[in-house]
Amino acid sequence: MKRILVVEDVEFNRDLIVQLLEDEYEVLTATDGAEGIRRAEHDRPDLILMDLSLPVIDGWEATRRIKAEAALKHIPIIALSAHAMTGDEAKARQSGCDDYISKPLDEDALFAKLNKYLLSPPG
Repeated sequence: MKRILVVEDVEFNRDLIVQLLEDEYEVLTATDGAEGIRRAEHDRPDLILMDLSLPVIDGWEATRRIKAEAALKHIPIIALSAHAMTGDEAKARQSGCDDYISKPLDEDALFAKLNKYLLSPPG
C-alpha cells in the first residue's frame, strides 16, 4: 500500500484529508514543517501533501529541505494552500513542490493528482 504523508496544522483539514485517503493509502500525518521533515526522513512516504502555512517551519522551507536531501528528493510533494493568489503556485514550484492544489480541496482534483504521481511509472 502506498504511503502518503499529510503535513497540515489545522486538525479539521488534516482529519478530512485522512478520511478521504485512508481506504486506499497508508496515511501518515505531521502538524508542522519540522515534524514533516522528520517524518519524511524516517518514514520515506511515496508522496507528501504539504500545507504551505505551517508553524515552526513553513511548507515552503520544509519542501526545500526535503528536496535538498538526496535520499528524499524523488518524493513528489503536492502543495496544499488556501493562498490561491496569483504567483503562489509558481512560488510553491520554485520551492520544490511538484504540484499544487488550492483549498478548499476538490476531491476529484486531489485524486487525479495522486494518481498522476502514484500510478504513473517513474520517469
